[in-house]
Amino acid sequence: MSKNAKKTSKLGADTPLAPSFLCRLAIVFYDLLLLIALLFLATALLLPFNAGEAFTREQLFYPIYLLMVSFLFYGWFWTHGGQTLGLRAWKAKVLTVNQQPISWTQALVRFITAFASCGLGLLWILVDKQRRSSHDHLSKTAVFFDSKK
Repeated sequence: MSKNAKKTSKLGADTPLAPSFLCRLAIVFYDLLLLIALLFLATALLLPFNAGEAFTREQLFYPIYLLMVSFLFYGWFWTHGGQTLGLRAWKAKVLTVNQQPISWTQALVRFITAFASCGLGLLWILVDKQRRSSHDHLSKTAVFFDSKK
């Protein structure tokens, strides 16, 4: 069965095959490389406002700023086509469980829960029959292979 194929569930309904744990790790790695580059750029844009000096622990604005940039990166791609660069490379999409585009609220819940668990929510894929992570469950989203490709 190809990775884009559909499988029949116990209920008899066709459900799209979801990416495996290793595939999801590869997606995370691809996206992390792009996110790191974006965070470097975001920092470079902010440095002139800090007199070109490094940010200190007392400057709480900086980590909050980077967190907001990270959310906007993921949120934009998830809500506009469902694909980050990593998802696109592996021909996968983030959609609702009904395979509809996700909302900004779902993107926020997905981002916060994934961030709060330090990504360990991905381990849930190993025991979930639908290959959904804990942040997929909490945000009512899922990662599916893109049936159009």
